[in-house]
This record gives sequence, structure tokens and C-alpha cells, in this order.
Amino acid sequence: MSETSGREAKTIHRLLEFDPKNGGFKRDRENPLEGDVFVVDEMSMVDVALAHQLVRAIPSHAAALFVGDVDQLPSVGPGLVLSDLIESGAIPVCRLTEVFRQAAQSRIVTNAHRVNQGQLPVWPKEKVEKPTDSDFYFIEQDDPDAAERTILHLVSKRLPDRFGFDPWKDIQVLSPMTRGVLGTRNLNQSLQRVLNPAGHPITRYGVNYRVGDRIMQTQNDYDKDVFNGDCGRILTISEFEREAVLDFDGREVVYGYDEFDELQHAYAVTIHKSQGSEYPCIVVPVHMQHYMMLHRAIVYTGITRGRKLVVLVGAVKALAMAVKRVDSRQRITTLRERLSR
Repeated sequence: MSETSGREAKTIHRLLEFDPKNGGFKRDRENPLEGDVFVVDEMSMVDVALAHQLVRAIPSHAAALFVGDVDQLPSVGPGLVLSDLIESGAIPVCRLTEVFRQAAQSRIVTNAHRVNQGQLPVWPKEKVEKPTDSDFYFIEQDDPDAAERTILHLVSKRLPDRFGFDPWKDIQVLSPMTRGVLGTRNLNQSLQRVLNPAGHPITRYGVNYRVGDRIMQTQNDYDKDVFNGDCGRILTISEFEREAVLDFDGREVVYGYDEFDELQHAYAVTIHKSQGSEYPCIVVPVHMQHYMMLHRAIVYTGITRGRKLVVLVGAVKALAMAVKRVDSRQRITTLRERLSR
């Protein structure tokens, strides 16, 4: 958002000045925010409790603009805030439905729309002559072990050589689940062996870490000013001092060995964790191993994380099932009815 708007962007927690010691927000109805217009992006990720805190802190004279994609995965916390706001009819809603000429040439965009409409995406069935001929591919691999080997080859060799992507900066593997051969836990170990095999590892909480590893923070740490979903790299590890230095976008942060429970490898992350982010190139396994998590929203959310290239690896049967399957886990909310009164 900062790059797009040229203005400082903050997480909602940071904007509301969350106080971890007291477990509350400094900004509220009695101490409102300062400003005339508040733009909140990725509103589909905001649960009802956080939305309540945010609305209370916005001054009565100000305007609030909520931006989000209701077809993406819902918030991890309770509620369906964005969906309820739209369906209530109580607030003005603008839907962006036009696919402009430049975007219409992208298979990423057209396939995201196809998936949203319950249709299979389309991809080149034969080898293309130039990398620029398509920005969306599906590689059929019914066997999970073969699919894993394909993913490792794509990330470490094929995509860097053919498309010029940097495996460290540009390519992100996204998976629907953490478990299984094609889950993030196993893929992280395999990708670490391929991309970062050198160096003496340290073992924390049953996981090996090395200097250079790509890392994700898994919970908000207000003392370190590092938040859930932030990604960085391990710069140094000192066994003598029992601590490591991590780089988060040019800012060095020290972690004691006992704080590694806040971290996980980020060579591969779940699609849920990737929501709100985008990457130049993504590789996504779609396989029957992930049967429980295969539904339209997770495929749609995964595809829309890719900016320049999307590569799906797996079984067409699994992809077809996911596209046709709407997540049946309903949430019982009352926000829509309350707003409609």
C-alpha cells in the first residue's frame, strides 16, 4: 500500500496502538484516531472483533473506505465482516468487474475469473516457444513424490533458467495444507536442502535452521516490531550467545534461541498465510492429498497471489474438484441483520 499510495501504511493493530502489556488498544472512542479518510485494504481478512475496535476508533466526522475481495478466504477469526457489510445493503458498494485490455491478456487474471465462476482454468497443452507466451501453467503429476521433485526442480532450476526469476526473491511455493508430502512442513525441509544446503544447522523445536534460511514470523511481537506473516532471512547464528540475527526488509532483529518458536521456514507457506501478499512467481501443488482443503476459494486465493507467473503442479482431478466445490463450512453471524434494521 505504501508503494502504491506514496503514504505510510500501517497494520490495524499498529494504527490503533495495541498495548501488549495491557492487552488492549490505546485508540478507541474516547481517544479516536486523527484523520479524515481511512482506507482499509484486504478487508476480507479482518474478523469481527478487530473490525469493532477499528470502527470505534474512527472519528465520527471521518470517512472509511473498505477494500477487499469477498471471494477470497474468510478471516481466521470469527465473522464474515466484508461479506456482511456488502450484503446488508446499508452502505454504498462499488464492484470492480471490468477486465481491462492489458489485464485481459494475462491468463492469471482470466483464470482467476474462471475459477470464481466454477470453471477450470486454461493453460498451454503443448510446450510454448517463448516464456512470454503464457503466464499460467499446469504440470500434471498424479504421484505426490513426483510432484515434489517437480516443484524442487521448478524452484531451483527451471524457473530461474527459463524465466529469470530469483529463487530467493521472486519465487514462492504455496500449499493448501501443512501436512503430507506436498504440505508446507515437508516442502520447507526439501527446499532448504536444495536451496540452502551448506552451513552447520542448529536445531530448535525439532527443526533445523541455517544462515540464509527464509523465515516467517508466526505471531505478533510488539517488542520487536515484527508481526505475524512478516518474512525475513537469517543473517547470523551465534551458538556461543545462543541467538540469531534476522533481516526483515533491511532491519536487523535479534532472536534468542528460546524465541524460535515464533518462527517457521518460509520457502513454502500455506495459502492462508499468503493472503494479503503477492509474489512475482508462485508454485502451487494441487493434489488429492489436500482433499479436505480443496475448494474454490483456496484455489482462487492462491492464483491471485501471483503477479507475473503462476504454476500449478498436481492432478487435474484435484483441480477440477476444488473449482467445483464451494466451502460448505458456514459461519453464523448477525452483523448483516443488525445493519439492515
